[in-house]
Amino acid sequence: MKVLQIIKYGELKEGLRFNETAKPRISPADILVETKAVGLNPIDYKLVSGDLKDMVPLNLPSTIGFDVSGVVVEKGAEVTHFEIGDAVYARVPQNQMGTMAEYVAVDTEVVSKKPENISFEEAASLPLIGLTSIQALERVGLKEKDRILIHAGSGGVGSFAIQYAKAKGAYVYTTTSTKNVDWVKALGADRVIDYKKEDYKTIVLDLDLVFDTLGGDYTLEALQVIKVGGKVTSIAGILDEETAGMMGIEGYKLPENIAKAVDEKSANYKLTWMQPNGAQLDAISAMVKDGKIKPVIDTVYSFEDSIEAYFYLATGRAKGKVVIRMS
Repeated sequence: MKVLQIIKYGELKEGLRFNETAKPRISPADILVETKAVGLNPIDYKLVSGDLKDMVPLNLPSTIGFDVSGVVVEKGAEVTHFEIGDAVYARVPQNQMGTMAEYVAVDTEVVSKKPENISFEEAASLPLIGLTSIQALERVGLKEKDRILIHAGSGGVGSFAIQYAKAKGAYVYTTTSTKNVDWVKALGADRVIDYKKEDYKTIVLDLDLVFDTLGGDYTLEALQVIKVGGKVTSIAGILDEETAGMMGIEGYKLPENIAKAVDEKSANYKLTWMQPNGAQLDAISAMVKDGKIKPVIDTVYSFEDSIEAYFYLATGRAKGKVVIRMS
């Protein structure tokens, strides 16, 4: 079967290549999915660059991709809740990475049935961004009437998180560039901050919660704009001590400036490293069926144009998700 693989670390042009490999074999708890669409994510091109090779070591060549939608064509002996012919979608676990392929073997624990009211392309756009948003926001207890800032509202995670937070009854601030203000407002954000014209730190004060999708200086600034007892949940900042312990890192301490800011605000700071979860995808499916979440796609590319699609994704200009149509 045809696959797109990382053949070496470095630039996208040299690091990616189409190859032929054998169709995967499934274990008793797996299903074999004929791939219809694949959602692209920044983690993909960061793997190509080698930025994550210490955290996510790869045995090259390695097929790229984590998000997938398609049709079940084979199931393992232990599989009882999926049938051949079912339309499904998933974010595959690390050990099954490689959705940019004509067929993908997937552990059923991370799979959900595709909502009937969306396309395969729309379904493939949801898993990573949806699971990331839910896990990050629920970890700090997002609740009705919370005032929350979600950075980068036009991005994949941001566009989903805005809709999810509104579905939970929160008041949502978000940041974006001038050209995307109206587009992001249409997602449901209550106050869209044009970062090219406005300093968000003068607008958001005493927030209940900040969703830090950018890291760097934004993590410290998030701790400055929350109220006393407020919460910061990050997917791009530094490790918190609880998460470090879960990852087996002993004796880890927050950097002094972050620790001081946390103490001054009696804040709850967490970094979330998303994990595949079929039950949470089921919850996303329910919200999609109810119209509370609408997939947001920037561009759909053909499988043959996948490398070009990654170049576009890496520009950071996509509004919503970039998706590959396989067949």
